[in-house]
Amino acid sequence: MCPVLLVARNVAIIAILALGVTVLPGGGNAVTAILTALSLAFFAAIAMLIGRAWKQTSLTRDVMDERQRTIFYSSLGALALMIAGLDELLESGPGTVVLIGVTGAAVYFAVTTWREATSY
Repeated sequence: MCPVLLVARNVAIIAILALGVTVLPGGGNAVTAILTALSLAFFAAIAMLIGRAWKQTSLTRDVMDERQRTIFYSSLGALALMIAGLDELLESGPGTVVLIGVTGAAVYFAVTTWREATSY
């Protein structure tokens, strides 16, 4: 099938689904349910990816010395706190600056420590 026809078919399918959601009664609730299900599936996929990466890198984490392990886990904890407080931090200018600064520092320290631990 021609690529242009495939794109046109896909756009038509999306347009028909969007028309059904907007015209049918209760469409707003259906959209909310669909978006919630898609969000949950997306977060579950991310969690599975993180779990798999965590298992595959266990040897590297085990060989880190105490200082490296402390820096690495502290960086992960800082990232988790920034994700948890994302809404509140983005409400003000100083909060956004703190978010960007702490996230940047955490990523820098995690990556630097990881490189140091995996270099020979």
